[in-house]
Amino acid sequence: MRFKALIIVTCFYLLGAATVGRAQTGVPKNKANEIYIDAKGVIRLQTDDSEASFFGVNYTVPFAYGYRSHKTLGVDLEKAINADVYHLARLGVTAFRVHVWDTEISDSLGNLKNNEHLRLFDYLLAKLEERGIRTIITPIAFWGNGYPDKDEHTGSFSDVYGKDKALVNPKAFEAQERYLLQFFKHVNPYTHKTYGADRFVIATEINNEPHHSGPKTLATSYINRMMAAIKSTGWTKPVFYNISESPWYADAVAASTANGFSFQWYPTGLVSGHEQLGNLLPQVDHYHIPFDTIPAFKNKPRMVYEFESGDVLQPYMYPAMARSFKTAGFQWATQFAYDPMATAYANTEYQTHYLNLAYTPSKAISLLIAGKVFRQVPMYKSYGTYPADTVFAAFRVSYKQQLSEMNSPAEFYYSNSTSSVPVQAKALMHVAGVGSSPVVNYTGSGAYFIDRVSPGVWRLEIMPDAVRLRDPFERTSLDKKVTAIVYTQGQMEISLGDLGEEFSFVQVNVPGTSATANGRAITVKPGVYLLKKKGLASSAFAADIKVGNLRMNEFYAPAPQDNAVIAPAKMQNGFSALAPNSGLQLYEPTANRETATIYSPEWKSDTYDYITGQQGKKVLDLKHMFGAKAGGMEVFVKPALMAHKSDLQGYRSILITAGADTVMDLKVTLVDEDANAYSATVKIDKQLKEITVPLSSLKKDEMVLLPRPYPGFQAFSFRSPGDAGLQIHKIEKLQVTIPGLFQHKFSVQLGEVRLETTTKTN
Repeated sequence: MRFKALIIVTCFYLLGAATVGRAQTGVPKNKANEIYIDAKGVIRLQTDDSEASFFGVNYTVPFAYGYRSHKTLGVDLEKAINADVYHLARLGVTAFRVHVWDTEISDSLGNLKNNEHLRLFDYLLAKLEERGIRTIITPIAFWGNGYPDKDEHTGSFSDVYGKDKALVNPKAFEAQERYLLQFFKHVNPYTHKTYGADRFVIATEINNEPHHSGPKTLATSYINRMMAAIKSTGWTKPVFYNISESPWYADAVAASTANGFSFQWYPTGLVSGHEQLGNLLPQVDHYHIPFDTIPAFKNKPRMVYEFESGDVLQPYMYPAMARSFKTAGFQWATQFAYDPMATAYANTEYQTHYLNLAYTPSKAISLLIAGKVFRQVPMYKSYGTYPADTVFAAFRVSYKQQLSEMNSPAEFYYSNSTSSVPVQAKALMHVAGVGSSPVVNYTGSGAYFIDRVSPGVWRLEIMPDAVRLRDPFERTSLDKKVTAIVYTQGQMEISLGDLGEEFSFVQVNVPGTSATANGRAITVKPGVYLLKKKGLASSAFAADIKVGNLRMNEFYAPAPQDNAVIAPAKMQNGFSALAPNSGLQLYEPTANRETATIYSPEWKSDTYDYITGQQGKKVLDLKHMFGAKAGGMEVFVKPALMAHKSDLQGYRSILITAGADTVMDLKVTLVDEDANAYSATVKIDKQLKEITVPLSSLKKDEMVLLPRPYPGFQAFSFRSPGDAGLQIHKIEKLQVTIPGLFQHKFSVQLGEVRLETTTKTN
């Protein structure tokens, strides 16, 4: 067997080496597959040749921490998957992707382990198929299985070689080829098909976030060898490869036989340790692709394997991201990662991500709307730049209203209360939202869905209320609840012409309330209800009748909080404080240590620390080590300004304490709620001292997009088109940055920054 395997591996290597530099275009039609790729690189459906669009999530319960946490809590994993997949279908998800933890299903030689992790993965795929959700599988992750715990030593090839060696070591190549060969010949016991024969598995991505090193020809050869291994199993579907994780190797990736390229987007960074606040729409204004100049990159499809607005709860980001993806030509996008309902109370799986229908209802409805955006707006169509692109097609996003909205003849969705009137109220078929609208007036805070079953008959689904207890992006634990679920009876008034004013309603998920609406108003608790227009002929609806991809009586929700006193979280005012007789404090190194964003344009080229300065006060010490650009700091100051709103017009200047080990410039910038930035540049030297910056000296400028977006080739600054002039009551952020280009080391010390009522002379 070993001798035979070596012969196969040798054939793979020769095939890979022979195809270096011979990039392929397109994936031809095949009736057995869901999609194909035309000669221009467009993914099309086999059925009608239309452009394909798939939008959804990553989800990880069969593996790693997702698996372990459910076991720790004593949760039945199959039942947990059933509930979560239902919610994904409820949110209109059409796409699923995950990097399989190969470390848990393989040995050091790449042999596939047919174990519980693989079985649960197959079970998940089968349940996704039942809901009409398509899958792209990434069979190799390279990751250990620990995060946020320590990795286990599984003895797999990824455990032995790690991510970096796996892309250069010949023995690691052989193990991966063997693993891919067995993985794609494996038969799912629930679908009775291989992944290649399963129409709902539409493509594969070879591995997750490769970190290439060594000769570029080796990178191309590696990809071609893995391609050959996959295709040897009879695989005829598209194969994608990541081009954005190692940008310097982009030409080597493009030169391979991969059929398409994968990207990611984390426009607000990751793992800040606290919630990111303020107007973040400039961060998602545009997705930049720097590889268009590579000839072999052209005419290849593009997918986004992971995206997220990290550390953000604000429910307006997803539709804007979906719009920018389509403008950039993407046809697949999957958020990372949807939180399992069983652990979402604590947000432990990935603390920087938080998305669940029950626990983050507004953000979940925003995802639903983003899916509609992704499937409806054309590829490569531009809607301008912020703020012009906040209204596009049937959609709009609003920072000030904390709102994502879709308003079309048949569908009306909103992530927060809205005053928008449906464009064709009589034509409505689907309504979903959080809060109230001209169609639904609701006293609860959970999400709800209203879908027409037949003329005069509607299905109403109401989720329980979610109460935030603390910042969900802090360090997490299964013993630390961040959101509570509350079951209450709420008042709901439904204004749908198709229902009339005195419709009947009956709870169908469990035996429950049966009554008649009073002037379109009903009293309901979480669950599923059948609504019927008054005078409509009596007709029975079976409990398991399908409404789209859902059954009439299906309902999944967390259990209510255990008789505990639930105190909603309050907005932290620790960003800034009023210093007696010293103006209005905007930044202080000790007070803002956990809430300030410190950044380096060259990633790890800069370091920072907090040191003791004059008079025993702490200062932020920024050290620039190498690279052309230097970093800086941002802090969200809106809470302090709003706490002293009546006094703001009396302030005339900014007083900043700063110094450096050389003479240099320092830029002070104020950013308002409309993303207008106003800045002034001051000189600093070896003396740590107070420097006065008159507010009148701040001029319209660009803002730095912080936290730093990833991948690093995304836009790092934004300049709004208008100029309404600096209005202090609209300011949200303070940025202190180091402008210019450098070829030397230096350090900058930053102390307190505050507003003053007078303008002093420096």
